[in-house]
Amino acid sequence: MDTSDKSLGHKISDTIIRAILSIMRKVPYDARMNAAGWMADHLVAPLSGNRRRIRENLSLVLPELSDQQREDIVHQVANSMGRMLMETYAGSEFQARISNAPVLGPGNAILEQAHKDGKGALMVTGHFGNYLAVRGSFLARGIPIGGLYKRMSNPYFNEHYVAAMADFGEPLFERGRRGMANMLRHLRDGGFVGIVHDQRINDAPLYQFMGKPARTAESPADLALKYKVDLVPCYGVRQPDGSYVIETEAPIPHTNVQEMTQALNDSLEAQIRKHPGQWMWTHNRWRDAGNNTTEDLARGN
Repeated sequence: MDTSDKSLGHKISDTIIRAILSIMRKVPYDARMNAAGWMADHLVAPLSGNRRRIRENLSLVLPELSDQQREDIVHQVANSMGRMLMETYAGSEFQARISNAPVLGPGNAILEQAHKDGKGALMVTGHFGNYLAVRGSFLARGIPIGGLYKRMSNPYFNEHYVAAMADFGEPLFERGRRGMANMLRHLRDGGFVGIVHDQRINDAPLYQFMGKPARTAESPADLALKYKVDLVPCYGVRQPDGSYVIETEAPIPHTNVQEMTQALNDSLEAQIRKHPGQWMWTHNRWRDAGNNTTEDLARGN
């Protein structure tokens, strides 16, 4: 596909997305979230191939699941992804619901104290539940969290998606040399930074995740050691009624990059095993790591 065709495809898909979002914003909040979950599960997931990817990843790392258990998770994941996207565009409505969410765990008091002391911190999470719930909860208490994000391949969609994320607090830092420089300056100046840590990074070292090797970025641990700040796993865990509980764990002890990186993987793994339907199983998380995934086999690896 040449550049002009690709640009036209991006524009068409973004026009459709904008139209759906415009219609959905007119629907009452709870009905909107239910509809978004249903559409993601019954329309988007089968058409996009997401159901196949979820099944393959579940079979790879959780082979002990029965067929029924696996299919239940497939539907839960798609539903969760739809809700997460719609919550991102809910702005002040989502913020209002998150502002009074219970905040559990030892990390909360440590982060609040770091903020009072003007000391930076790294809050690490994954594509689980909704990480914006964590940002919204702390923002409601006057503690902004800078976010690191990756630019979407569709530039038209990226424009309003980043704007929607900015509604949950700034600054935002785009992955790249300039964004990283601004993020490090923010951290040195005593700011908090949120990092979503669960995507496969090409050529990153191998660490265990869900019982299989997976390429995992060491940068959060490296930054915590270099700038002497707490590294705190935090999760926005969706409840059956659509509300959230914010879980903050004890900071990862400062030992070495390898032990700390593995501890982050172990932390997220524990959450996924408790709530498997809330993690985004559509990632190529275990590719290029010796696991003979479908993508590896297709490429002749």
